[in-house]
Amino acid sequence: MSKMWGGRFNKSTDTMTDDFNSSISFDQRLYRQDIKGSMAHAKMLGKQKIITPEESELIIKTLGEILADIEAGKVEFSIDMEDIHMNVESILTERIGDTGKKLHTGRSRNDQVATDMRLYVKDACAELQADIRSLAMTLLDLANKHTKTIMPGYTHLQRAQPITFAHHLMAYVEMFKRDLKRLGQVVEMADILPLGSGALATTTYPLDRYYVAQELGFGNVSMNSLDGVSDRDFCIDFLEAVSVFMMHLSRFSEEIILWCSSEFNFITLDDAFSTGSSIMPQKKNPDIAELVRGKAGRTFGDLLGFLTTMKGLPLAYNKDMQEDKEPVFDAFDTAKICAVTFEKMVGTMTVNTEVMRKSAAGGFSNATDAADWLVKHGVAFRDAHAIIGKLVFYALEQGKSLDELTLEEYQAVDPVFDDSIYKAIDLNTCVNQRDLIGGPAEATVKRAIAINKGLIGGKK
Repeated sequence: MSKMWGGRFNKSTDTMTDDFNSSISFDQRLYRQDIKGSMAHAKMLGKQKIITPEESELIIKTLGEILADIEAGKVEFSIDMEDIHMNVESILTERIGDTGKKLHTGRSRNDQVATDMRLYVKDACAELQADIRSLAMTLLDLANKHTKTIMPGYTHLQRAQPITFAHHLMAYVEMFKRDLKRLGQVVEMADILPLGSGALATTTYPLDRYYVAQELGFGNVSMNSLDGVSDRDFCIDFLEAVSVFMMHLSRFSEEIILWCSSEFNFITLDDAFSTGSSIMPQKKNPDIAELVRGKAGRTFGDLLGFLTTMKGLPLAYNKDMQEDKEPVFDAFDTAKICAVTFEKMVGTMTVNTEVMRKSAAGGFSNATDAADWLVKHGVAFRDAHAIIGKLVFYALEQGKSLDELTLEEYQAVDPVFDDSIYKAIDLNTCVNQRDLIGGPAEATVKRAIAINKGLIGGKK
């Protein structure tokens, strides 16, 4: 089959060259964006009288039919046509003859594919934002059930201070809010129409680029044709945003994996989101969380790989840029399935509240509150820190917790102690006196939940 660009060539390309050069195996998923862009371009060509209104209408009508046929599975793409752009144009020409050949007037595959990718990234961001909102809302609902569930907070993976499970979950809600904002920023970066840049130096045809931008929902048009065809920053921005989101999911997955171990036993995963061992009948493995944690590395590879591809490219378009599609597609697919599956996993897990509280009671997580009690009774903080350190050392020797020490034992270390120390180090007091904005107190967390539900909105 002759190539659409084959006029300058006297010899056919090698079969291996065709296979190596072709991108239709993966860029066919851009068919919707490609046809949408072509319909807007054809409409503009007719408006500008570059082609007749009748030709414009016929092209637009036929492109709509091709779109319907593709979505119905009636179209088989050809590797000889190399990519989605040439495949669609070839099918169009087969159906309406020479009129179909006029569609490509005033454009190049260079600005066409750049437009397709921008449309795709904008669509991908919107879809991922919906998934992240849904996940965040599930966490908010779960947090609302556990504003009284006390658990240990950690630093260095050592028990530090008592918090609530709701407060812990809300930390991830904050991360996901930043992910939503980051994806919104990617949309802003992608919201520039490159169509009209031509191969690299625009065209002599009187195109109305702002009209096409309006038709396709772009906020602006590119101001430099060289940059218009060669800019893939928006793809890198997308990969970076996805990587950060996956990093957040990976951190959460690590905690899920720890929490469902026998050593922690803070949660029990639903059987539907666990697997067993082929040899050990007692095992219940957190494979979903482990896979999410592992797939984070995959998206990091997508980002680093494409950064490396772009780092040495001269202006303007180079075929290397064909490598933008697979990492973007892979990162989107990976993040989407991880977000959806992770939401179902956390939404169905059982929280072992008594185990969490018992763990918070151990490990001297209320030691800071004991020191604060001393400060409120006139002891300098550094002295209070030393006094409670001695009490902790003594309690460890005696095999006791701070609330199990007698008042005599407290006063043997410092006579300032009185009975009110026990209320101060009660776990409920430790948590609920921390009622500053951002703190773990029940009322504070409930306010944060209400605010975030309003900000994030309902599920998809």
